[in-house]
Amino acid sequence: MLKEIIISTANGGARVAVIEDHTPVEVYFEPPGAELVGSIFKGRVENVLPGIEAAFVNIGLEKNSFLYVHDARAVAQNQERKFRIKEILRPGQEVIVQVIKGPFGAKGPRVTTQVTIPGRYLVLAPTIQHTGVSRRIGLPAERERLRQLATELCPPGMGLIVRTAAEGVSDTDLRHDLEYLLQEWEKIRRRYREPGPKLLFKDMELLPRILRDYFTADVKKLIVDAAPLEEHVLAIMDELGPGLKDRVHIETGRDLMEAYGVNREVERALKRRVWLKCGGYIVFDQTEALTSIDVNTGKYVGSQSLEETVLKTNLDAAREIARQLRLRNLGGIIIIDFIDMVEEKHRLEVLTVLEGALRRDRVRSHILGITRLGLVEMTRKKTHPSLAEMLLKPCPQCEGTGRVPLDSDGNSLHPDNDD
Repeated sequence: MLKEIIISTANGGARVAVIEDHTPVEVYFEPPGAELVGSIFKGRVENVLPGIEAAFVNIGLEKNSFLYVHDARAVAQNQERKFRIKEILRPGQEVIVQVIKGPFGAKGPRVTTQVTIPGRYLVLAPTIQHTGVSRRIGLPAERERLRQLATELCPPGMGLIVRTAAEGVSDTDLRHDLEYLLQEWEKIRRRYREPGPKLLFKDMELLPRILRDYFTADVKKLIVDAAPLEEHVLAIMDELGPGLKDRVHIETGRDLMEAYGVNREVERALKRRVWLKCGGYIVFDQTEALTSIDVNTGKYVGSQSLEETVLKTNLDAAREIARQLRLRNLGGIIIIDFIDMVEEKHRLEVLTVLEGALRRDRVRSHILGITRLGLVEMTRKKTHPSLAEMLLKPCPQCEGTGRVPLDSDGNSLHPDNDD
């Protein structure tokens, strides 16, 4: 698979796109509030709500953050047993929390006491005892080497996770990364002694974060559109990975986002209906509770049989749905209504293709299976607003329903706003 990263600052601010096999699959830019995700705060518990097993924590922002009971287990003395929120938190108590979801609409950010500090190769979890290796590292021998090294390096009472970028990296480089993370944790602890609520740690801005998390050995080329940007990227790579600097290239004189088809794909991703190459189409509908995805044969009529036509459409849809989930950054509960298939082997084939396509996604997802109604249930972790939430706002006339009221004669009450 050919994987490339495009970074542009042509229109002010950095915009990033991940390209796989010449097709845009992910886009990134910093929306308001997104910079909070990953930030660590000293907070003060304002309210404890036993009825919903949660607490509101003041972290110094306009809206209090929300802390679920299972996200508060790092505060408990015994983390192995189940506990109630009122057993571990009380109003006025000071806690260290990390933002795991930015604010959405009227809701404040969601936080956890299970703090993690990301490095280039490792993630330090100072409040949870756990070691692990990225599931994207597939070679058994390499996984075992890294697992043993993580166990050896992990400080007492802490946790350590080995990132995908650590594959093939020397023991010395991993030790240096851990030293840096422990220094950051010590800085956080010193700041925690000061009066709060207050910010203790802020993750990197978009550009260095992308270079740290996404610019790994499997990326063949990173392309920028300006000399100052190239210099900035190379300076960051001096610290993060000097061995990848020769993969940084500059292309000037054209809009990279337009040239590589990113703008076109973003425009498609903001529409409800996405057409498939075979002639079928997919419809995306987002609600507060979940995202529903409907698959239709559309213009595709096949050539052999109905079952063949349905299978072909569903297979194409499975691959495109996996890409659209990444491109649109859809999260939470997702329900997919594939076209009904008679044969069990065809249903399993579609699920296998969907699972395979989702393995390329860095965001964790889980397919629960097919319901009795033939719907595929799945979840995808949500940390940032979706693409539509960042680039669109609800229509002031229809308030997001997509429909405007009619008068008694069937005419629109808002003719100037008709699409």
